[in-house]
Amino acid sequence: MHRTVHPPIHRTVHPSILYVGTPVVLIGTLNEDGSPNLAPISSAWWLGWNCMLGFGANSKTPQNLQRTRQCTINLPSVAEVSQVNRLARLTGSDPVPPHKQAKGYTFCADKFGASGLTAEDAELVDAPLVRECPLQMEAELTAAHPFAPETNGSLVALEVRILRVHAHPQLLMEPEGNRINPSKWRPLIMSFCEFYGLGEQVHHSRLAEIPEDLYRPARVKEMMTNAMQETPVS
Repeated sequence: MHRTVHPPIHRTVHPSILYVGTPVVLIGTLNEDGSPNLAPISSAWWLGWNCMLGFGANSKTPQNLQRTRQCTINLPSVAEVSQVNRLARLTGSDPVPPHKQAKGYTFCADKFGASGLTAEDAELVDAPLVRECPLQMEAELTAAHPFAPETNGSLVALEVRILRVHAHPQLLMEPEGNRINPSKWRPLIMSFCEFYGLGEQVHHSRLAEIPEDLYRPARVKEMMTNAMQETPVS
């Protein structure tokens, strides 16, 4: 079959980072002394009610998460960008690791205080939730995966199972109440180390025509059924 050869329109490049646009999340964990730790990352993605989180393996948050096997995943909106930015070069590791020293990081024992964000109790895990974040998730560790062999163990991907989700009522679609309205949700996005937000919807998606309930994992359906059975009839 004859194939038309077109002149290339792209260039081969070597970017230092490939954060092409991912949501910022704040990971809540507990330190060894029981104090709360909070860390912003943008290496997070979900399949159903499971999430993969990427870290530098020697950072405080992955160490806490692997020790306690619990965390919270808090998603800030664009309204919380200034508080998130205050966390950008703070670390819970003392002493500060050399590679973070080179990037200007400093030790901070109270990241909630430094950021102006508020810690609140979760329902199923001991790790703290972030009150200001419109979306909050409680999670437990299910697996740890060494990542990128060429980094000699300096990166790790931690797989967590979502146990419970909390959403601000203003984000929900009514009357069903279990769907996040994408027209109202304005997540904070990290793109090549800069903060951005979502713009307006650019096109209707055919995927949106599929009933969302068809994506709901069986264990979540069971959780919903149990919750309905436990709700007293007025």
